[in-house]
Amino acid sequence: MNTGPSGATSGPAVFNGSHQPDSAALIGISTDGRAIAVDAAPHILVCSGTGGGSTTILHTLTAQFLHQGAHALVLDYTRIAHLWAKDLPTVTHRGNVAGIHDALVGLGSELERRIALDGDLDGVPRLMVVIDRADDMLRHLARYWETFRQEDDPQRSPAIAALEAVLYAGRAARIHVLYDGPTTVGDRLIPGAREQVSTVVLAGPAPAPGSGSPP
Repeated sequence: MNTGPSGATSGPAVFNGSHQPDSAALIGISTDGRAIAVDAAPHILVCSGTGGGSTTILHTLTAQFLHQGAHALVLDYTRIAHLWAKDLPTVTHRGNVAGIHDALVGLGSELERRIALDGDLDGVPRLMVVIDRADDMLRHLARYWETFRQEDDPQRSPAIAALEAVLYAGRAARIHVLYDGPTTVGDRLIPGAREQVSTVVLAGPAPAPGSGSPP
C-alpha cells in the first residue's frame, strides 16, 4: 500500500489536509484524522456483507470522480441501487441483463479505440465502470449468453471477456473499474482478475450503540 503524500497510482494513500490532490477520491478518515484517498483511480474492489455499505461506497466514490470530470458506466444489476445516476449527462446506467451485456460489449470496443490512440489520451475523460453485486451480475451474464448465443458464436460470453480485458488493460486507457464483490472477483468466471485490483475497501455495518467494538 502506498502511504506517501503524493501521487499514489497503485493504491490508497494517506494525505494531510490540503495536501490531498484534486484528482483523489476520499475513502475515509484514519484513526489519527488524516484523509485516506485514492489518486489516479486504480481499479477498486469493495467487499462487505449484507448491509455493509458497499453500495454507498460505490456511490460516494463515483460521485467524486464525476465531479472531477470523469464519465461513468454504472452496471446496476439490482436496477434500483444507483437510480441517482440515471439522468446525469455523463453517466450511462444499465440495469437489465441484456442492457448490461450490450454495454460491456460496447466497453470492449471503447477500450480498443483508446488503446489504438497509442497513449495520446489528452482530452479523453476517465471512464469509471461501476459494478454493483458483481458476482451475481457475472453469473446472470453467463446464463444469458448460454441462452441466446448462436451456433457460430464463441462459447464464452463476449461481455465477460470485455470486462476481463478492461481489468487487465483498462488503466492504461483511463478506464477504471469500481467493483462490488467478494475478494475472489468472480474468479470462476474471470481467472486471475483479483491480481488486477490494487485497492481493496473492506466495509461492514457499524456496531449497534452500546455494543462495543466488534470482535
